[in-house]
Amino acid sequence: MSGKLTHIDEEGNSRMVSVIDKPHSKRVALAEGWILLTPKTLALISDQEIQKGDVLSIAQLAGIMATKKTADLIPLCHPIPIDAVDVRLKIHDKGVHIQATVSNVWKTGVEMEALTAVTVAALTVYDMVKAVEKTGVITDIHLIRKDKIPV
Repeated sequence: MSGKLTHIDEEGNSRMVSVIDKPHSKRVALAEGWILLTPKTLALISDQEIQKGDVLSIAQLAGIMATKKTADLIPLCHPIPIDAVDVRLKIHDKGVHIQATVSNVWKTGVEMEALTAVTVAALTVYDMVKAVEKTGVITDIHLIRKDKIPV
């Protein structure tokens, strides 16, 4: 490991990194992930036959809501303004693919918010289908891209 740890002070205590002197810039992050499900469960989702309701719409809303709560979930993550969130879920042969794009104009990035949106959307799908399938696998959640554009 090289360099100074940014979230640890000289005495070894945790701290939130200061962004006070950083300039505002446009920040965009795109994350994705999967929840792998059986064809039977995917058909039930597609036909809107899951008892708890419209799985994809509810998971989409959960992902959007989670974006705004990221700083409450991740220690030392800055609470930041969120200017836009787009969460998309699509059924494929192996499961539900989830993508989240988050953007703002601020001093620090939105990648944790995008990753949180995908994760909570996947967890919501799992929760909604667990009565018919207990073998769902949440996988491959990762950041695809993050951009920082001067304003």
